Amino acid sequence: MQRSRIGEAPVFKIILIGVIVVSLVTAGFFLLRRWENNRGDFPEHETLAEVLEHDGVEYVLRENVETFLVLGLDKFDGASSADSYNNDKQADFLMLFVFDNDAKRYTAIHINRDTMVEMNVLGVAGNKVDTVYKQIALSHTYGNGRDVSCHNTANSISSLLLGVKVSHYASLTMDSVAVMNDLVGGVEVLIEDDFTGIDDTLVKGETVRLKGDQALNYVRTRQGLEDSSNSTRMQRQQQYINALCDALSKCAEEDDEFIVDVSVKMSDYLISDRSVTQLQDLANKFSQYEFTGVESLEGESVLGKEFMEFYPNQESVKDMVIELFYEPKK
Repeated sequence: MQRSRIGEAPVFKIILIGVIVVSLVTAGFFLLRRWENNRGDFPEHETLAEVLEHDGVEYVLRENVETFLVLGLDKFDGASSADSYNNDKQADFLMLFVFDNDAKRYTAIHINRDTMVEMNVLGVAGNKVDTVYKQIALSHTYGNGRDVSCHNTANSISSLLLGVKVSHYASLTMDSVAVMNDLVGGVEVLIEDDFTGIDDTLVKGETVRLKGDQALNYVRTRQGLEDSSNSTRMQRQQQYINALCDALSKCAEEDDEFIVDVSVKMSDYLISDRSVTQLQDLANKFSQYEFTGVESLEGESVLGKEFMEFYPNQESVKDMVIELFYEPKK
């Protein structure tokens, strides 16, 4: 009997270990499913008020306004497929397009990448675990480098703009600039900075039709210029975006298949919450709606402990939100 009990002990341990393994595997599948269902599912920010008063005037939200966030990532490879919740891709360029679908017009808000804002810190399941106050460009580093990072950045934009909802988003790696530029046959700009030693083909004072890497150098370069601030670079980017939008509209008017062709050729650089068809519908608005120009928030740039920090003027924020998302109450 004693020998029998000794022999049963290993069997009992094996069964116990088996139960534990099965339980762990089951729990793993459950957590994986929960992670897949919840990743990027963050608590909602405060939304815009339906009615507000400003300078003695009562305003109501416009009913048919849609927003589209475009991010330019400072990595030169294709879109990442990583599932890590920390990455090194900062949003070097942030622009929120605001479409007024009733008035058939759109405006671009160019957001300084150094803008200080409260942002979400994500856990391994992609859920919010904390918040930090940093430059808005870093919102994208919290996430998988793809959809969750874009969603996190959209939330930061919403927080910055008093609860404005970001309807759609698209991120592009910076090497896509040269591709898009050449698809429209080049973009013509007046060179207002001295690029000597950086790109000698960009001569200050000359009007140049940018081709290939010229376009990337023009919109991305900051270090090495006389004025290396992001504000000066933003001015160049706004100049370039205005010219690019004109070129895109012209190409779309001349070629019915142009938008489809662009969508296909840009797909390797693009991450978006929209399907190709939906992006094409959105792109049609760029060609058919009136473009009212690029706006940016007023504020102050200061040197922080290590990097530049931009603090927007809150009255400037409120004025812009009212201008683009509200109308006087009738």
